[in-house]
Amino acid sequence: MKSITHINNALSDLDKEVEAILMNMALPLNEKDNQMLPLLQQKRVLAQTLEDLIYLKNNPPKPNQACGISKYRKD
Repeated sequence: MKSITHINNALSDLDKEVEAILMNMALPLNEKDNQMLPLLQQKRVLAQTLEDLIYLKNNPPKPNQACGISKYRKD
């Protein structure tokens, strides 16, 4: 699935952006927090989407049935 590859690339890019913010010593801590919060929220959504896609890839739903993702999630 190409979407899995794209999500992995996006997660890697987000990690690099967060690392760049953390390493920028010119920014005060509260500014780092403000800049990182939306990135970390995006990362959380992408990670959950990746997990769901991998589950669907490994457990494809039968025709005319729900995918069953909600059954395996812990949250």
